[in-house]
Amino acid sequence: MIRPRRNRKSEAIRSMVRETSVSLSSFIYPLFVFEGNGTKIPIASMPGIYRWSAEEVLKEIEECVQLGIQSFVLFPVFPDAQKDKLATKSFAEDNFYLHLITTIKKHFPQVALMSDVAMDPYSSDGHDGLVIDGEIVNDETLPILANMSVAQAQAGIDIIGPSDMMDGRVGFIRDALDQAGYENVSILSYTAKYASACYGPFREALDSAPRSGDKKTYQMDPANRIEALRELTLDLNEGADMVMVKPATLYLDIIREIKDHSDVPVAAYNVSGEYAMVKAAAQNGWLDNDRMMHEMLLSISRAGADIILTYFAKEYAQKFK
Repeated sequence: MIRPRRNRKSEAIRSMVRETSVSLSSFIYPLFVFEGNGTKIPIASMPGIYRWSAEEVLKEIEECVQLGIQSFVLFPVFPDAQKDKLATKSFAEDNFYLHLITTIKKHFPQVALMSDVAMDPYSSDGHDGLVIDGEIVNDETLPILANMSVAQAQAGIDIIGPSDMMDGRVGFIRDALDQAGYENVSILSYTAKYASACYGPFREALDSAPRSGDKKTYQMDPANRIEALRELTLDLNEGADMVMVKPATLYLDIIREIKDHSDVPVAAYNVSGEYAMVKAAAQNGWLDNDRMMHEMLLSISRAGADIILTYFAKEYAQKFK
């Protein structure tokens, strides 16, 4: 009789035949940063996650590096007074975010830093693209994203992360980077970014919710699967070095589709709402935090993700390294 249970009879055997593992080297740890010193501000909807001032984030990165985390994505928080319709702060010389990138690379040249490229942190309208007469316009947004990307590359960023979902932005940004002499700066495209209900805590952290309307005219419909492959083809043709699915755990089927049709590394974003659900259930005693964290990250890796952006990165490293 064939008995699959023979391969499950002890931890030694289970670990020997285990098909999937979670590696710290696959993590990108998201960090929310703001202008200031000596301060970290807890985010109520994301227990254990903070907004970091410039001084404090260096300490956090140092702790993470010692734990074995080597990649980070930075999300900037700007006050409303610094926002305008054209997101001009995003490439201004006095932008703290750009200076912080340079400072981090000076202190930790070995880490990989990924940026966020979208208008919403800098836009008075709170949208990822330019708003004209109530419409989020595509082609007029592209030069703004390109200027933002070149400024980040000049500051020392390793990976540009366009999260805006404008059509054609990967190719437009690639051309701008190449023309500015930054041929070696990578692009990790948010290829299949869905209009999900899981982004609420993130928008609280950045104070970047749309002032009117929603993002459904540019983020993908959660009902669509084949459309993700169309987005993948476009991004690859435009020069994306890596591609991403966002969110992760509610879209494991999309991760597998993208992985099966891609010849570049595939990332998945384990987003704020997915993190918050685990934390809330664990605080109520309904789930085991550590087991759920591991199982969630394992499922993303099993689905085909080579890279995982996750707020669990530091906690996972502390508990499972």
